[in-house]
Amino acid sequence: MKTSIATVSISGSFTEKLAAIQQAGFDGIEIFEQDFLASDFTPAEVGRMVRDHGLEITLFQPFRDFEGLPEPLRSRAFARAQRKFDLMAELGTDLVLVCSSTHPEALGGIDRAAADFRELGEIAAQRGIRIGYEALCWGRHVNDHRDAWEIVRRADHPNVGLILDSFHTLGRKLDPDSIRRIPGDRIFFVQLADAPLIGMDLLYWSRHFRNMPGEGDLDVTGFTRAVMATGYDGPLSLEIFNDQFRAGLPRLVARDGHRSLVALMDRVRRAEPSLSVDLPAFPAPAPVERVEFVEFATSAQDAGPLEALLAAAGFVQAGRHRSKQVTLWRQGGVNLLVNAEPEGFAHSAWVTHGTGVSEVALMVPDARAAYDRALALGAEPHVAPHAAQELEIPGIRGAGSNVIRLLDRKGDLGRIWQVDFALDDPAPPGAGLAGIDHLAQTMAHDEMLSWSLFYTTLFTAEKAPMVDVVDPDGLVRSQAIQAGGLRITLNGAEARRTLAGQFLQETFGASVQHIAFATDDIFATATAMAARGFPFLRIGANYYDDVEARFGLDPAFTARLRAHHIMYDEDAGGQFLQFYSTALPGGLFLEIVQRHGDYAGYGAPNAPFRIAAQKRSMRPRGMPKA
Repeated sequence: MKTSIATVSISGSFTEKLAAIQQAGFDGIEIFEQDFLASDFTPAEVGRMVRDHGLEITLFQPFRDFEGLPEPLRSRAFARAQRKFDLMAELGTDLVLVCSSTHPEALGGIDRAAADFRELGEIAAQRGIRIGYEALCWGRHVNDHRDAWEIVRRADHPNVGLILDSFHTLGRKLDPDSIRRIPGDRIFFVQLADAPLIGMDLLYWSRHFRNMPGEGDLDVTGFTRAVMATGYDGPLSLEIFNDQFRAGLPRLVARDGHRSLVALMDRVRRAEPSLSVDLPAFPAPAPVERVEFVEFATSAQDAGPLEALLAAAGFVQAGRHRSKQVTLWRQGGVNLLVNAEPEGFAHSAWVTHGTGVSEVALMVPDARAAYDRALALGAEPHVAPHAAQELEIPGIRGAGSNVIRLLDRKGDLGRIWQVDFALDDPAPPGAGLAGIDHLAQTMAHDEMLSWSLFYTTLFTAEKAPMVDVVDPDGLVRSQAIQAGGLRITLNGAEARRTLAGQFLQETFGASVQHIAFATDDIFATATAMAARGFPFLRIGANYYDDVEARFGLDPAFTARLRAHHIMYDEDAGGQFLQFYSTALPGGLFLEIVQRHGDYAGYGAPNAPFRIAAQKRSMRPRGMPKA
């Protein structure tokens, strides 16, 4: 599989883009003319720089408003084309993209356009140039790949072929299976992009909201299956116009782009095994069985507040690591580690972020298979020293600053607690917590798509629609992802004054802002925790008056909610109850939830009131820490 990406897809100078594209593992680049014109390099220098990075120029684009013009515009268009051919010769590329005309004086007519391309094909052939024709979905006369193909077919010239772009097909809701009838050798190039489903002008949608395959809502897999069924064996290239990506880190965007292409082609070959996909074999995605443990990084001096909070939540110390300063805290089916090692990754995480989550271990059907899949998708392996009698647990660097460990029930990995830990007697029942319901991760808003892509390509996962959470000081975008027994909410901070934004600032980018634990009886759990001195987040009385009226709750039930600071929500599937702790220094806090029926959400309607309560409980801005 030959991978490519348009230079317009990522930010930075031309040299920064090249370095990021090379590092991500791409084979080639599309040179967007504007990027070339904005640089100070000659065409020959640009071509040499690309080749020095081990890349090739797969496409030069775009050449606009060519076909169907009246004279003298037609003659000028042919003259412009020949100047582009001269430039391409110096760059060292042989394929140019001609997009369907939007010129106000362009004349319609399939035969007229075909005649123009046949004549241009003759000129191009003399220069060793190929011409690819693409239907813009907002083209004046041609906005459908089927019409573009008919023009290419009638032009009947070996140097004139079709360029397909998933956005232009799927954005107009055209049937991608119509592509299967096009001969693969007549398709010169394929561009891929996804996008969220937004009802707006096609041009504006395309220019601002494209994203990587798998990050949006379009059926890019179905489109690519249709392309591969033609026998096409040319480059698969990303052409992404996205305001966030233009402001993002080139290295991050390029890495996500390459990951998205590999994951896309993996989906294609698994959905239609008869297709020939040039991709190395690696394991299929699998769901997560459960979160086996969460590890907190701290220090011997700073562990006190964290351990006090865990004790108040009903956890007890149930064991110690055999060779490290790590204690095991347990309750029900939950395992939490408190790592106070004076060196190593956890220590570095504590120095950088303060007390917080440094590792999450996931129980999967096959840890080695999940690890191999992660590496195939570009994940960075995490290698840490371990004692002779200590398990070597596969690990990868997760999205953000933490590590994901992978465990299974095979062999020694299924005996981590017996091998690595000296266990105490069975832990008492605690306060009724049964498991981890979800992890809430916080990141800058422009990194949300990257984190979502990481989880949804690595595991069998589903994304919930993105929602806006109102903070008194701005909006936070939130999206839930579920991969079997792993639930994660991604919360993207757009404003620094939001609670999420403050967490990022105070922790220098820590990823997990809170952990939600599940209980089967939230009132009994709240009562048990109150007896242990749990620091409940206090919810204002106005909230309970509203929630009683909104859902028609019995006043006695509302009184129980109010007494325990429990919040309430319901949907068509069931009910949801939740309460929170106040935050530790740095912003980490706990949530306790109970789900009734098939409630699938996370209490998003309660978030503005919870955030307001949290801000009331915080020290005033500008007050120094004790």
